[in-house]
Amino acid sequence: MLLRTVILVALALSQGTEAYKVLGLFPHPGQSHFHFFQPVLKGLAEAGHEVTVVSHFPEKSPPANYHDLPLAGMTSLSDSVSFELFEYRPGFGHFMEFFMLYTWGKEACANALNSTAIQTVLDSKVQYDLILVEQFNSDCMLGIAHQLNAPYIGLSSCPLMPWHYERVGNPTLPAYVPALFMGYTERMDFSQRLANWITVQSFKALYSWFNDAAANKLLSERFGQGAIPDVRELQQRTAMMFVNQHYSLSGAKPLSPAVLEIGGIHIRDFRPLEADLQQLLDTADHGVIYISWGSMIRAETLPAEKRDAILKALGRFKQRVIWKWENETLPNQPSNVHIRKWLPQREILCHPKVRVFMSHGGLLGSSEAAYCGVPVVATPMYGDQYNNAAALANRGMGVVLAYEDITADSVYDALRKVLEPEAMEHAKQVSFSYRNRPQSPLESAVWWCEHVAATGGLPLAQSYSSELPWYSYHQFDVYIVTITFLVLYHSCWIWLFKRVCCRGVSGFSDEKLKTN
Repeated sequence: MLLRTVILVALALSQGTEAYKVLGLFPHPGQSHFHFFQPVLKGLAEAGHEVTVVSHFPEKSPPANYHDLPLAGMTSLSDSVSFELFEYRPGFGHFMEFFMLYTWGKEACANALNSTAIQTVLDSKVQYDLILVEQFNSDCMLGIAHQLNAPYIGLSSCPLMPWHYERVGNPTLPAYVPALFMGYTERMDFSQRLANWITVQSFKALYSWFNDAAANKLLSERFGQGAIPDVRELQQRTAMMFVNQHYSLSGAKPLSPAVLEIGGIHIRDFRPLEADLQQLLDTADHGVIYISWGSMIRAETLPAEKRDAILKALGRFKQRVIWKWENETLPNQPSNVHIRKWLPQREILCHPKVRVFMSHGGLLGSSEAAYCGVPVVATPMYGDQYNNAAALANRGMGVVLAYEDITADSVYDALRKVLEPEAMEHAKQVSFSYRNRPQSPLESAVWWCEHVAATGGLPLAQSYSSELPWYSYHQFDVYIVTITFLVLYHSCWIWLFKRVCCRGVSGFSDEKLKTN
């Protein structure tokens, strides 16, 4: 009996320490996206697995088991953009944003399929145990996964998009789950629910008509007609999806076992602040207002009118202001405003003196604000930033300040509102839930990667709903049969009632006439 127990323990330990061969396929040139993927890849390598990564962002100091196959030929989307891009607001227009995603996806797909990195992967004949692939604006890399005959996990650097739900058997509930781009919370009125429903259904159809069609065409050109199944079929083989969200910030949503929330996985490896910046924060007796619009948007391109409006509002506060400003000088700079070309955002936000974060609502920054418990004034510019800003406001730890509404008074009012103790209290409540989880996001991601590899694709977590035709999934056939039955049933009773009653009245009238 003791020998049997020892053997079982040894087998369990050997299975738990098995090294897998993992491939990462990330053709999109968005650095902020890769900041979400990289911790998973490095975590797997540090756990002893052999990790090969195809991306635009080779690791400068890779772990021993981490191997890069860099992609070239596309400009990284980490390059800064000007505020002039947002001047024709309100918003990009959601459908314009969709077609921008389509264009980026098509270009990134074509570039990757014809790259030496992908050719190297195919020529290596390595039998991978697991493939991690970004599922964002193109699914052409699923064709590579099919060629390599390995299970794959989809990674999304933003919350689930309308075209993600069905591939992992997750219910689509536009009645209270807002679509990306819309800037709604789960508390939608009728007009918002109608707009949300139209957006979800439209984007699902557009993704199928444009993105899937483009991916199929590029795969056929690369491998030959019929060599790769339709990407719509490959989407349904997705074992799991790792998404950059957490209920404490984005709201509670029904998730299938194939969806894992690992929001905040990039928040790790805190480093000491530089001495001058540390002193600037430590000596701020009234607290600090921190301003950054991310790595892409250049704050120094703000139109003079809006820049001066923000500065005028900031000058009215006693708090110290630290602003990520990409220029040496800031015109009309108040004495309480300090600028830096680059700032370590996570370390600053978690400093106890920071009272407010003025942000564009990017998901990485919003996650860091939730983790550190800092209220936010969010000015969304595009994409998921609208939803992130709405989520912050819905949790009571943020205020949404539209870009087109920026004036000295509106900035002052927004900052004053989030400086109230109530906003900080809500931020700390979110922070507690965001930090306290049964496992860290990285531990969860690595465990599930190993589990998918060990089970050959996690077949027991796959929902039958992904195999249903659309009319069965939405119960339209049941509704039609039920409504038809009820109509026929009531029609028969109405017909019978008319026959009996009308016949009785008609007979009584005839008898009366005869008597007269």
